[in-house]
Order: sequence, then structure tokens, then C-alpha cells
Amino acid sequence: MDQLLNDFSPGLFIMQTVLLLVLILLMVKFAWKPILKSLDDREEGIQGALEAAEKARIDMQNLQADNEKALQQAREERDGMLKEAREIRAKMIAEAEGDAKSQADKIILQAQEAIAAEKRAAVAELKSQVAELSLQIAEKVVKEELSDKNKQMQYVDKMLQDATLN
Repeated sequence: MDQLLNDFSPGLFIMQTVLLLVLILLMVKFAWKPILKSLDDREEGIQGALEAAEKARIDMQNLQADNEKALQQAREERDGMLKEAREIRAKMIAEAEGDAKSQADKIILQAQEAIAAEKRAAVAELKSQVAELSLQIAEKVVKEELSDKNKQMQYVDKMLQDATLN
């Protein structure tokens, strides 16, 4: 350190100081402002990017909430449509069952009426045939019985006996 103090030159010191100050002034005038401006621009850019990222995050949250809401509405509409479709299907089935039952009842009633009409017609025909057959038998019996005078008298006596006994 002693040697530094011995080699010290005040003119050189002043010259170096002036050069340093000129260099600092030149740096301030030409480099410092652009460096500070670029740093400020970069800081503003970073701040803007952070704000944009925060805004995008908030927008994403809002969009996600809107999507959830729309999805929930779509589910509710789908459930409502399914419920309505089930009700319509049940109504259609009930109507079809009712129609089928009424048609079956109608067919059964018509069949019963047809059976009753056929039965009445068969009974009437049977009565007619029995009456005709009875008349034919009676006619043959009466012809045979009344052909002979003795037989006629016996038949009248027998009828009188039957009539008095009862």
C-alpha cells in the first residue's frame, strides 16, 4: 500500500475521475434511459401477462361454471323428456289395453248373442220337429185306434175311466 501512495499522481486521478464521470454521463444519456425503459416495458409486459393470465383464469372459471350450468340444464331437459316419453308410453299402453279389452268384451258379447240366437233357433226348430213328429204319431195312433168300431168303444170307455179316476 505504501507503494500505491508513492506512485499516486493527482493529475492522473483527476483525469480518470473526469473520464469516469463522462462515461457515466454518456451511459445515463444514451444507455441508461433505454435500459430503464426496456426494464419498465418488460415489467409492464410481465404485469400485463399476469393480469391477462388472471383474467383468463377467471374467464375459464366462469366458462366452466356456465358449462356446468348448461350441462345441468341439458340433463334436466333430458330427464323431463324421458319422463314425458314414459308417461306417453304408459298412456298409449293403457289406451291400447282399454281398446283391446273393449273390443274383446264386444266380441264376447256378440258371440254370446250369436250363441243365444242359435240356441233359440235350435230350440224352436226342435219344438217344431217334435210337434210335427207328435202330430204324425198321434195321427197314426188315432187312425189305427179309430179304424175299428170296437176299438173306438174301448178307447172311449178307457178315456172315461181315466177321467173319472182323476
